[in-house]
Amino acid sequence: MEAVPDVVRHLIHYSCHLLVPFLIARLFWKEHWVQAGLIMLATMLIDVDHLLADPIFDPHRCSLGFHPLHTWWAAAVYAGLLLIPSWRWRAVAVGCLWHLATDGIDCLLGGHCLFC
Repeated sequence: MEAVPDVVRHLIHYSCHLLVPFLIARLFWKEHWVQAGLIMLATMLIDVDHLLADPIFDPHRCSLGFHPLHTWWAAAVYAGLLLIPSWRWRAVAVGCLWHLATDGIDCLLGGHCLFC
């Protein structure tokens, strides 16, 4: 797959990280959508695992499967959080899973194959 120009890729990536969580929150948690959106935004903290990499940031590296909090095992834990009967924990779970989906979209736009 051919890579999308960087400016378009970054616009899509950061829009998905910063704006879409509020749209998802509005859809699922109408009464608490602002709080849920902020919780989902806070799940960007899973990017702290990028500090373990050398170099810390590589625009040509797909974070999925590379960073510890961006693995299938981590995704299983995030999905497990959906079982907790609390809208807050479910917002954390959806935020983390959306974060991984967003990073997956970025990998595809960068020309990486997710399942190769």
